[in-house]
Amino acid sequence: MDLHQQTGARTAALRASDADRDRIADILRDALAEGRLTADEHAERVEGVLSAKTVGELEVFIQDLPAAHQARTGPGYSHVPHRPAAGTVPPEADENVVAVFSAAVRKGRWRVGRRMHAFAVFGNVEIDLSEALFEYQQIVIKAVSVFGNVEIRVPENVSLRGTGGGVLGTFEVDTLDAADPDAPVVYVDGWAVLGNVEARPKRGRLVADILDRVQRKVDRAVDRHTRRHLGR
Repeated sequence: MDLHQQTGARTAALRASDADRDRIADILRDALAEGRLTADEHAERVEGVLSAKTVGELEVFIQDLPAAHQARTGPGYSHVPHRPAAGTVPPEADENVVAVFSAAVRKGRWRVGRRMHAFAVFGNVEIDLSEALFEYQQIVIKAVSVFGNVEIRVPENVSLRGTGGGVLGTFEVDTLDAADPDAPVVYVDGWAVLGNVEARPKRGRLVADILDRVQRKVDRAVDRHTRRHLGR
């Protein structure tokens, strides 16, 4: 077995992520809209995608479709810099979340501005973006913790970047890459001094706006396919 085959075998054995399943499901939706799959075939394959455990098991459901054999010219994710481009995000905060010897929480269904500042001094700040409405693609969260904790949670289908450090504390941001190049990007910038700053995705939560946009695209394709056949 050559190096290419070994690499392919290792990739097939990897545990499938939600993003992997979404990618296969998108291919199946397009195949249904193009008339390559019947409704029953599509439903059967989608059911298999949801129960698949590895990347190799997922690929089986699209191996007879053209999309599975198209050469990939690069990674499936778009490159996201560690900092937003200069001038794209204003220096003034749209919202401040402050906890001094107390706790402050921002979560639920709310509209996220372009910049937030979070300060925890002998306190705890929780910022949960999993149900938030993203009106801007680039979001900056300035997080500073002094003898406190700042906890940030984002949906799984956004990009997440972090730039900062800790002084006798922990600054930890789980880098996340969205498959959709138009997905929001959350930049976490700051310091943890004898405290903690943590940002990571909230498993099982997705930005509804992106899902709605994908569904509208699928609906349009199905509608075009239906009208084309009715016109025959």
